[in-house]
Amino acid sequence: MASIDADSSAAGVSAVGAGTQAAPPSGRRLLRAARRHLAIVGSVVEVATSDPVVVMTFDDGPQPGGTDAVLNVLAGHRASATFFVLLSRVRRHPGLLADIVAAGHEIALHGPDHRSLTGLAYREICTRTRDARAELEDRADRPVRWIRPPYGRQTLRSWHAVRRAGLVPVMWSASTRDSRHVSDGERLESAARATRGSIVLAHDGFADRTDGADDGPAPQVDRKNLVHRVLNEYQSRGLRARSLTDALATGSAVRAAWFGR
Repeated sequence: MASIDADSSAAGVSAVGAGTQAAPPSGRRLLRAARRHLAIVGSVVEVATSDPVVVMTFDDGPQPGGTDAVLNVLAGHRASATFFVLLSRVRRHPGLLADIVAAGHEIALHGPDHRSLTGLAYREICTRTRDARAELEDRADRPVRWIRPPYGRQTLRSWHAVRRAGLVPVMWSASTRDSRHVSDGERLESAARATRGSIVLAHDGFADRTDGADDGPAPQVDRKNLVHRVLNEYQSRGLRARSLTDALATGSAVRAAWFGR
């Protein structure tokens, strides 16, 4: 994935007098200009904030045994989170979607299913994303602002298509690695790299063939224990877990160019 900071300022443009030839822009000025233009097509990757918060996000749910366990842990820590749900799973487990909403968490779209967007035609991405957003908003009875493309895979074409469907892509800056076959120690070590304003990727489910994905067997994860340990780690450092919209109430979105197949 190519990720470029969105904080760089625009390259300046100087007026020159008649008969004066402007010097060619320096490499540094060209880099600043490139960063500015790439940021325009950027995805949200973290939150600039003075508050001691991290943004907790969960993908691939809702799933029995995963979503309910995560909700219990979040309630115990008085934390809020953003759930990037699959519409294919929402249709199978509407009660779990209702539980997420009732607990006060934020609903966002992961996709109508878990197929990568990068292999789909532009119009198909627009249509399926717009339709999925409308159905999810109807089921959740609230607006949906954010999308996280399956696998975090995105091209300029797919970015533009989901923006045309009215959604803002959100990626991450830290991860629990709970979709990988790694040890719990490695997961906790990875999650612990989060700092103030980080968007943390976690999962409350694991997509399978019924969601258009074929990623092999699900990793062995005790999601309740993992999320509890992760939140304890953050709390030991004075960090509170919040949903993206909650964090943005006192902060601002940091965007970066994030493209790759």
